[in-house]
Amino acid sequence: MSERSPALWGWLPPPQPAQNLWARRIDRFLPHTALPCLLYIIAIVGLLNLAPHLPARGGLGLEGLAFLAAGGWCGLNFSRCRQAHCLVSGGGWLGLSVLTFIEAGLGHSVIRGFEEPVFLGVLVVAVLFEGAWYLGRGTNAVISEVSPPKRRAHKRFRTR
Repeated sequence: MSERSPALWGWLPPPQPAQNLWARRIDRFLPHTALPCLLYIIAIVGLLNLAPHLPARGGLGLEGLAFLAAGGWCGLNFSRCRQAHCLVSGGGWLGLSVLTFIEAGLGHSVIRGFEEPVFLGVLVVAVLFEGAWYLGRGTNAVISEVSPPKRRAHKRFRTR
């Protein structure tokens, strides 16, 4: 598979080949087909819908779990498929999960209950980033454009 291969269906970059144990484990863990992906998203949305009905600590803990699940998925997915939005959403949601777990420990929100709007804001920024990346690079896969160094023809001086 070449580094310059086009995105599948114009959206999803092909995954890198699983060349080590870590990559093979990620491939087994991440949902790859429609039904498991849909169930994973439904579980995250379910956690976010249940959280407001719990006391502050429990609700924040549940939101933190949802943010961790979403950020973890994107972070692991970025390591395999390199989708541009996963670079932003993975980091943003994992950071938000850390903040939310700290808030759960404190027993109150330090951002006045705006955790879920921040979650959606990270999603919007991630999608905009991927759109900009695609427009600028022609692919939504974050790949290095570094080519191997060219060999220079060296003049050899012979001494007699």
